[in-house]
Amino acid sequence: MSFSVEQRGNQNSLSYRLFFKNAEGKYISPFHDIPMYADEGQNIFHMVVEVPRWTNAKMEIATKDLLNPIKQDVKKGKLRYVANVFPHKGYIWNYGAIPQTWEDPAHKDGDTGCCGDNDPIDVCEIGSKVCSRGDVIKVKVLGILAMIDEGETDWKVIAINVDDPEASEFNNIGDVRRLKPGYLEATVNWFRRYKVPDGKPENQFAFNEEFKDKDFAIEVIKSTHNFWNTLISQKVNAGELNCKNTCVSAGDSPFCCSADEATAAVGETWPCGKEEPVPSSVDKWFYYERK
Repeated sequence: MSFSVEQRGNQNSLSYRLFFKNAEGKYISPFHDIPMYADEGQNIFHMVVEVPRWTNAKMEIATKDLLNPIKQDVKKGKLRYVANVFPHKGYIWNYGAIPQTWEDPAHKDGDTGCCGDNDPIDVCEIGSKVCSRGDVIKVKVLGILAMIDEGETDWKVIAINVDDPEASEFNNIGDVRRLKPGYLEATVNWFRRYKVPDGKPENQFAFNEEFKDKDFAIEVIKSTHNFWNTLISQKVNAGELNCKNTCVSAGDSPFCCSADEATAAVGETWPCGKEEPVPSSVDKWFYYERK
């Protein structure tokens, strides 16, 4: 199973979009049409890479847009970039999401006491390769961190690309602690502090900032897949989420998007153009001490 992307608009601008296609060249939704499992028997999952390691642009699957392309998050009319909080530069992993998952904002998690954040579940891929935006990779799950972001449950799955040369050495969260010393602590600090330069408070974590293991993580992923199933089968109100898809829903479903509709939607966006410059402020380093 292979996937490709088609860029529309100008990178580093409000017009930028990254649309997905399957092996047949059919436009698809990375939220709904890419299977969650790459190999269910081996618990290997697909991951859609939204943000390559070391970059700052806060790219994400546009859950409210038709076909859910990747686009840059916008705050107060301006493109959003994550700050560099010393000693980090941009994202410290390849960051993305597992398709066909959804953190239900109406479901209060029994472990965190908070409802979901209305997005697919997030993944931090810790392999040696810097991926490209829009890559769909196969990952082995190692553990999970329960972040509480402004009162919402925002799970962070820790995983490694199965094609990474060191993948065979990583089978659970303890292997990350042993083979990449300091990485898990840096991950907690990154998520705790990355919004502080924007005037936001530090994020909090359930389980006293403890990473849960592989088995726990897989159960959380499965539960978010069940929530997605209720969403795509219209058993819950989708709200502002765009659930149209080209491969999952049957033709009599309001969520079914025809090939013609999908092609027309992409055609209405800006054609691929020249990359815009990144603001120099994105390279600024921020320093602060925890209180």
